[in-house]
Amino acid sequence: MEDTPWSRPTMDDLKHVLESFGKSDTVNIRDVDRLELSVPAEVKTARGNTISAMTREISRQGLGLLHKGMLNPGEVNVKLASETREFEYRVQIMWCTPCENGMFISGGEFVTKPEN
Repeated sequence: MEDTPWSRPTMDDLKHVLESFGKSDTVNIRDVDRLELSVPAEVKTARGNTISAMTREISRQGLGLLHKGMLNPGEVNVKLASETREFEYRVQIMWCTPCENGMFISGGEFVTKPEN
């Protein structure tokens, strides 16, 4: 597969970025527990652009993503796929920040599950 600025991050990319954060001594003060989840995802922006991504974590209220290219805060559609099913959610991207190797991490809250 050709490596473009918008190609999906690999599992190695995800591992490298997560390892670069290191272990923190700070206490997790999040309201909702998050589970690590590394699956392919597609983000469709309000302008109609599709960005390939990998999930980093998920909770009942939202999810974290790793991708190439900046995502602006706002509502997007996020597709996640398993071997047997595909899931699509409306997500309000709350933040996006650059990290290593031209990658970005972002986080968002679930808005609703879109109607098919």
